This record gives sequence, C-alpha cells and structure tokens, in this order.
Amino acid sequence: MKKVLAMILALVMALSLVACSNGGTDKPHDNTETKKIKVGFITLHDENSTYDLNFINAAKEACQTLGLVENEDYFIKKNVPEGQECYNAAAELAEQGCNIIFADSFGHESFMIEAAKEFPKVQFCHSTGVRAHTEGLSNSNYHNAFASIYEGRYLAGIAAGMKLNQMIAEGKITADKAKMGYVGAFTYAEVISGYTSFFLGARSVCPTATMEVTFTGSWYDETAEKEGAEKLIQNGCVLISQHADSMGAPTACEKAGVPNVSYNGSTVSVGPNTYIISSRIDWAPYYVYAIQAAMDGKTIDADWTGTLATKSVVLSDLNTNVAADGTQAAIDEAMKKLENGELHVFDVSTFTVTGENVTADMKTDAEGHLTSYMADVDNDANMEHDTEVVHDGYFAESEKRSAPYFDIAIDGIVRLDVNFG
Repeated sequence: MKKVLAMILALVMALSLVACSNGGTDKPHDNTETKKIKVGFITLHDENSTYDLNFINAAKEACQTLGLVENEDYFIKKNVPEGQECYNAAAELAEQGCNIIFADSFGHESFMIEAAKEFPKVQFCHSTGVRAHTEGLSNSNYHNAFASIYEGRYLAGIAAGMKLNQMIAEGKITADKAKMGYVGAFTYAEVISGYTSFFLGARSVCPTATMEVTFTGSWYDETAEKEGAEKLIQNGCVLISQHADSMGAPTACEKAGVPNVSYNGSTVSVGPNTYIISSRIDWAPYYVYAIQAAMDGKTIDADWTGTLATKSVVLSDLNTNVAADGTQAAIDEAMKKLENGELHVFDVSTFTVTGENVTADMKTDAEGHLTSYMADVDNDANMEHDTEVVHDGYFAESEKRSAPYFDIAIDGIVRLDVNFG
C-alpha cells in the first residue's frame, strides 16, 4: 500500500514539474482565436471593365493581406447582372460555405438584401448601396460601403483646371473657351456628385471653366462612351473626363489629341499622349476591415465610409508628359486642406443654383448660393427629400450616408441627353 501511495506521489510531483516548466499553470483557452473563413465576391463585369477590375484587384490584395487563397478561401463570380442572377450567385456562395459575401454594383442591392434574409448567418456587404441604414434587418447581416470619392474627383479636377490654364497660356484656347466634357453613365446622385466635384476642382484653379455632360444610360458600353466623347469634342470641349467603365472615352481622346482625366485607374496604356490622371476608390481597406471583423466575430458597420485618411480615396500617378507644370503641388496643397477640414468640396460659396434649377427642396440667398437643402438620404420608395445636409457653409456629402446624395444641377454645367428612351 505504501508503494502505491509513493508511486502516486511521485507521479503528482512529476506533473507539477511539467506544469512549472510551462509557466506554472496550464494556459487558458484563447477565445479570441479567429475562425476559418470563406469569402465570396460578386462583380457586375470582368477585368475588361475598369470599374470591376478595380474591385477585383482590391479583393485579391485584401485576401492576400489576410493570407487567404483564391478558390480555396475566397471566390470571385464575375459578369453577374443586376437581376435575379445576383441573388443566385450570392445563394451559391452561401451554400458553398462563404461566411461573408460582397457585391460591387448599385443594382445588385435588392438581390443582396434578398439573400441576406435567406441566409441570416452570412454577412452580406454591398458597395455603393443605400438601404442598409434603413433596411432594419433584425440580424444585422446586411451592410453598405462607399468612400468620399468626390474628394478624389475634386483633386483630379484640379489637374484638369491646371491643364486648361496651360492651354490658355499657350494660346491654344482663350479663357472663354475653357469648356470641358464629361461622359456619364446615369443621372444618379453618384454620377452627379462625381462630375460636380470634378468641375468644382477645375473651377478652383481655372475660374472660367464650364462643362457639358452627356449620358450613355449604361455603366459599361464602349461604343456609347466613345461616341459620347467624340460628340463632346465636336461640341468644342477641350478636355474630357468620365464616369463610365470602358476605354471608349480615353481612346477617343487619344485619337483626337484631347486631354483626358479618367476614373477607376490609369488609362495611360491607351492614351499615352492625352491621359493626365485618374481618381478611384481603393476597396482593399474596406475588404480587409470587413473580412477581419467576420473572422473575429465582430460587428461590421452598417454604413461604412472610406476617406483620404483610410487610404480609400486615391489618385493614380500623374502623367507628367501631359500634365501642366505645378499640377502635383496644387493637388498636394488641396489634399492637405481636405484632410484637415480647411477645405470642403461642396463649399456653397463656390457655386450657385439659379433659374429653373432651384427646387422646392432647397433655399438659396440673393446670389444663388445654397443655404438649405433637404436631400433624399433615406432613399424611400417615394424618393422624398428627408434630411437637411447644408451646414457650416457646405453641402455635407457622405456625412449622413456613405453613398452620394448630391443631386443638384449647379450653374456652369450643361446636361445633355438626360432621357434614354
């Protein structure tokens, strides 16, 4: 009996020594350990669209940052239309085990919401959408994201305005002929906010700048975008920008020798002699944030807004072979002012709204400057203008909702082809 007790005592002592060599106690279970995750991405088009290529590149960059492997940990479904096909794609990704699913186009929203209701344990994140903050999903698994790209467009507009000044100084045009053209997709607030901020950036350095905008009625139509740019050039526009997703407009500019400011990435490959700069949203910071939150079991913001500070709003490298001297310095100065709050893109003192463009939802002073505007922030079915967005001397874009809601027709911009038939 004594031998048995001695053996038990020796065993206890041995185990105690092992415990001491490991720090004295067993390590507690780490409840913060991240879980294995699968991620799905849905894009409207493929790499041929500058818009979707920007998303695809961001998705791959974010997943690489997080150590995820394509076709094992993350999957990309391309060329998914803004219809029931989007729900089908989302459902397929959910059924194959994806914990979080992203879609990249405005028209995907209702189908992503449908999928979110069908798969309550999966997180659904939709870029450019507007309904997450009012949808009221009980399980909070539907989210929107956008970025303050109007700041990037404003900075790109400064590059355009500097180019106009150079053309004036060189005698290529007179100050009253500093007319820009802009190829837009639709008359949505996203597009209006974009071309207005671009125009205000140009006007900040070239006060005589004006602009014409034509619309294609499509996010991606290379022929229509090329023809739109050609028409604007024929109308006397001496510089072209765009909110459309193909190489149509940049190609037309290169052929005509007209300077071009593009969107969603550099188009210098098709416009080496005309391309100046491009602004874009870098979606990688959002993807990293949302995926990491899903891995950690943390809440994802219902309505997330990326900024210059989060590196979500970026400019491509300036093409110094085309850009005017001093352009980079002018952009850098404005960027600092935007970041510290000294400058606001939609400063109401920098534009006017007069004539038939004054609506019941706004108030203006004697000179036509905005003093009040009720924007359609909640995006209800009746499209009611529900939220005051002018304060402290500026129109507060993206403060009430991540997606743009600036939809005002300001003086100096002429809109063409607003009916698509």
